[in-house]
Amino acid sequence: MTAIAKHVTFQPLTASDLPVLHAWLQRPHVAEWWGHPHTLQAVEAEYLPVVRGQSTTRAYTAWLNGQAVGFIQSYVVLGSGDGWWEQETDPGARGIDQFLCNANQLNQGLGTAMVACFCNTLLADPAVTQVQADPSPGNLRAVRCYQRAGFQPVGEVTTPDGLAMLMVKTRASLANTVPFNAAIR
Repeated sequence: MTAIAKHVTFQPLTASDLPVLHAWLQRPHVAEWWGHPHTLQAVEAEYLPVVRGQSTTRAYTAWLNGQAVGFIQSYVVLGSGDGWWEQETDPGARGIDQFLCNANQLNQGLGTAMVACFCNTLLADPAVTQVQADPSPGNLRAVRCYQRAGFQPVGEVTTPDGLAMLMVKTRASLANTVPFNAAIR
């Protein structure tokens, strides 16, 4: 994974990326965990405010050796709204969501490298205290990915999307994981 990690880069999502994001969301291995197929208009409604900087969410495409390999986003947990994380009081907590865009790249360590690189970059910011993820407990591939990337399971929680496994990575946990580096352009 270290060789992969040295080449993972992240580019901020742009308006011209939205049709590609829409297509990725339709792929069976993504749609299984990201919900029903989204229309392009729904993707634009959700992500144009992100692209325009009108949201606390930051979204990126992940790249390996010049090819797009995934999508990853981070958001400020505190004040997420719509029933999400209403008990959170830490302004430094960040949440992430991600997927690999190509099913043939699953189970090869790429998702772990992408998540670890991205989280290490987030945690390099002194204002960020922890990064959390909330995969479905049934999404064992995602749970294992987050564990390999240094996340610790906290327990099952109920979210607006249903039951989730809350997992957290802190700056202190960086000492216990493989050092991954990433470039965010």
